[in-house]
Amino acid sequence: MTQQDQKPSRSFAGIAGIVAAATLISKVFGLVRQQAIAAAFGVGAAATAYSYAYIIPGFLLILLGGVNGPLHSAVVSVLAKRRREEAAPLVETVTTLVAGSLLVVTVAQILFADAIVDLVGHGLEATTRAIAIQQLRIMAPMALFAGLIGIGFGTLNAANQYWLLSISPLLSSITVVAGLGILAMQLGKDIIKPEYALIGGMVLAWGTLAGAVLQWLVQLIVQWRLGLGTLRLRFDFKSPGVQEVIKIMTPATISSGMMPINVATDLYFASPIPGAAAGFNYANLLVQTPLGIISNIILLPLLPIFAKLAGPENWPDLKLRIRQGLLLTAFTMLPLGALMVSLSVPIVQVVYERGAFKPEATQLVSSLLVAYGIGMFVYLGRDVLVRVFYALGDGQTPFRISIFNILLNIILDWYFVKPFGAPGLVLATVGVNCSSMLMLLWLLDRKLNGLPWREWSLPILGLTAGSLLAGVASYGTLVASQQLLGKTGLLILVLQLCISGFVGIAVFAAIASSMKIPEVNTFISRLRQRFLKK
Repeated sequence: MTQQDQKPSRSFAGIAGIVAAATLISKVFGLVRQQAIAAAFGVGAAATAYSYAYIIPGFLLILLGGVNGPLHSAVVSVLAKRRREEAAPLVETVTTLVAGSLLVVTVAQILFADAIVDLVGHGLEATTRAIAIQQLRIMAPMALFAGLIGIGFGTLNAANQYWLLSISPLLSSITVVAGLGILAMQLGKDIIKPEYALIGGMVLAWGTLAGAVLQWLVQLIVQWRLGLGTLRLRFDFKSPGVQEVIKIMTPATISSGMMPINVATDLYFASPIPGAAAGFNYANLLVQTPLGIISNIILLPLLPIFAKLAGPENWPDLKLRIRQGLLLTAFTMLPLGALMVSLSVPIVQVVYERGAFKPEATQLVSSLLVAYGIGMFVYLGRDVLVRVFYALGDGQTPFRISIFNILLNIILDWYFVKPFGAPGLVLATVGVNCSSMLMLLWLLDRKLNGLPWREWSLPILGLTAGSLLAGVASYGTLVASQQLLGKTGLLILVLQLCISGFVGIAVFAAIASSMKIPEVNTFISRLRQRFLKK
């Protein structure tokens, strides 16, 4: 929506502060949810089945219905350039189109649930397979709600509504934790017994679906109050605004749909490895908690800015904003990834090792966490560049790259799973993200008539070196503290994590501050001023 239709725009740092606070709350609840699942089921049948059943409905919710997903990005890219009175008809028409399409997907999941589970979980034990099929049928309507949530997120983002976007995903965590709490009160310690895996699996599925419904309802109420569309059916598919959304949304959605295919490929190779599928979920949650907060801080404010600078006359400013996004990504993701690698074992012990989650599971999940940590920068860096293409009205380029990466992911999975086991599948994903980021940069260089490679690469290389030193310092501190204090006891583990993490962060901060990167220094200064003022 154009500036004359809005209140005075907030600063980048101001938006980032709102997003950071709201996303932190949401991610903390998400972490509590995963801790509850780990304590109740460990890497047993209920949790493993859920990993397979969640592939399609869950990834539709995350990708189509998620902040920074293709629907969100397409709607923001179009509404950011239009007047407020054009929003409601456009949003209602797009909602009609998307809901109709995803209703078909919902029915297909219900009808072909057994075939879907067999396709991605060819080596599943019979009980786990049966639980996964029932879970998938229960969660199938999440496909429909994913589309509705994604459109609503884009609409609210274009209207400068950031708080609800970042905090509403906690509703899914609340419903799952509440369901597990009720189940625990009824079964007590028997909840961890294998014979109750089916009941536990159904609680997980119904809780997840209920959370998606609540998330959509809360968002819809705010959308109605702002006059940005209702549930009215509209079929004005030929209007210019709708056509522009379709032009961006269609390839972007298909492109994002490649990610579940890659995940399904990973799970196919992982199915013979005991507990691997559940281990992916636990490790991924540890990565996605900070990554989700930081990605929202960086991408939510930048996406409307990218869209407003899409014209050729604004490309010099657009390049500055792309640099800002990439440098902030490097400044946050590189040291965070280094700490994930160096402190993987105590992180998993502190977060998960209790109840049904045993030391053997800790070893599996910590090894996966190391692999995830290696690729955190390229994961978010790729997302920044994809949003630039969406803002330029080009959804085809990310789509073509995603098609290529499906084949690349299969090859890397096959190659890495033999020597590295389950972590090799994560390393394959890291390789795919590296490939995507490099291709996007090369194509963006051609599209924008050249990029200042030296100005961008030197500070990123410096931040990479600083992160490596921080990781080494953090690991050395951990080893020293373990020799002094031992390796057991929750309080000791937490103390070791805090000390080792602080040392690593201090080393990185000293190196980064000496580099005097303008974007980083300005961003931190404004955030500090904002929070000190509060």
